[in-house]
Amino acid sequence: MVDVFGEVDEQLRSERLRKFLQTAVPAFIGALIIVLVGVIGVWGVDQYKASQAAKQSQAYSDALDTAAKGDVAKAFDQFGAIAKGSSTYASLSLMQQAGIRMDQNKPAEAAQLFDKAAQATKSQMIADVASLKAAYALLDTAPLDQMVSRLTPLTKPERPYHIQALEALALANLGAGKTADAKATLVQLSNLLDTPDSARQRAQATIALIDSGTAGSIKSLAQQALTATPTPLAPPAQAGGPPQPPAQAQGQPEAPQ
Repeated sequence: MVDVFGEVDEQLRSERLRKFLQTAVPAFIGALIIVLVGVIGVWGVDQYKASQAAKQSQAYSDALDTAAKGDVAKAFDQFGAIAKGSSTYASLSLMQQAGIRMDQNKPAEAAQLFDKAAQATKSQMIADVASLKAAYALLDTAPLDQMVSRLTPLTKPERPYHIQALEALALANLGAGKTADAKATLVQLSNLLDTPDSARQRAQATIALIDSGTAGSIKSLAQQALTATPTPLAPPAQAGGPPQPPAQAQGQPEAPQ
């Protein structure tokens, strides 16, 4: 009798195991397939992005070569084609187009392109370079309130180019005859711990000129703030590498590293 019950119990356990395997194995295989598809999908996306980045890098390099050879119109179109993409090179290409327009004495068009470049990138550094250069382009033509609106956000201590933005803001106030506001900005600039010696010396010299009433020399000295800033990092030499803010075309103030 005991053997009968043992045999029945064994059969029940075997049946439960069979049903479990019938359910669990297909589920396991399905989950494994999903994981594999996901891994392959991520790898495929990464490979596609790397391929696109390499193509963008090469196209950007070709456009720079074209510009260096003096064919500015063709280079502008080449940069325009890159700017239609969504990579960081799109933002850099818009900045190159803006530099060309500045060389052609078209500051309003240049400012629009710089603004587009700032909006086209997720990099705070590149966006701020573009925004600062847009302000530089409009410095002699835009009303003071517009310059203040553009530059004030860039002067916050955590922004990468707050020193240059403060100098530009002081220059905008000087151009509008707001010497008191310009002096206050220059005093703030000269007291910052991270202000480079060259910028501090310009600020102090300009303050001295304001105090002495030598207005004729102020603009000449203050303009150095737009031409003496260090050159930014060069674009990547290796295809597919992470792009850096480009050195701008001639006649353009360049942002620091």
